[in-house]
Amino acid sequence: MQNIFIICSLLIFVYMSLLYVAAIINKRNDIADIGWGLGFIIVAIVSVFYGYIISGSLDIRSVFLALLVFIWGMRLATHIYARNKNKAEDPRYAKWRMDWGKWFYIRSYLQVFLLQGLLLLLISIPVMLVSKSAGNMFPTVLDIVGLGVWVIGFLYESVGDKQLAVFLKDPANKGKIMKSGLLSLTRHPNYFGEVTMWWGVWLISLSAGIPWWGIIGPLTITYLITKVSGVPMTEARYKGNTEFDEYKKVTSSLMPLYPGKKLFGRFHK
Repeated sequence: MQNIFIICSLLIFVYMSLLYVAAIINKRNDIADIGWGLGFIIVAIVSVFYGYIISGSLDIRSVFLALLVFIWGMRLATHIYARNKNKAEDPRYAKWRMDWGKWFYIRSYLQVFLLQGLLLLLISIPVMLVSKSAGNMFPTVLDIVGLGVWVIGFLYESVGDKQLAVFLKDPANKGKIMKSGLLSLTRHPNYFGEVTMWWGVWLISLSAGIPWWGIIGPLTITYLITKVSGVPMTEARYKGNTEFDEYKKVTSSLMPLYPGKKLFGRFHK
């Protein structure tokens, strides 16, 4: 694990530094969001070739995981690029640009780009660990279950993003809160999908016999999305919005539930 982590860390450091330069040139820190999914693809591909170098053969499970990461990462990057094209910088980054003042450049590099690189590496731990476990039987029951979980997550994220994009494109919906489709079941189908996909990746990696601490990957993305940059930052934009407050009362934050239904007697807020 040590060697592959060092290799991927160096590559991601260079990658995030180049993204930072691109962000400065274009005056858009939301380039980091486009680069997020692509960074995972780099780690997955490097892990496949690292496993090949140390074992002398391509491990099918490692290749399979790399394919899943590639599909997810490319879809996410192209979606965010299309969403941001010809628009102003994402409000989150625009606010930081104003709040950070003279410290903007150094804080952007450390808190946006390098921090995202570190989180990316932590989330990718199961993918990197599989590269060290070549030769195990594939597929197993866990592989199939993990793939099923990943597919559910991928569909929730991609369909949720598409439904919201169509809703926002209609001028008649300007200023309104979408409460139909997958957003009638969860306020954040895209975040639920992303979390679910990484739990699927972890289940597949378990079939390779990875150490118990590989669970750091899905735990990191779950905590990040539910407590730090996902749900909290998104919902902060709607503070004081009465329509969103009413929507929040009857719709689950992350776990899909029928409108008005509660998990363990309450909604996760």
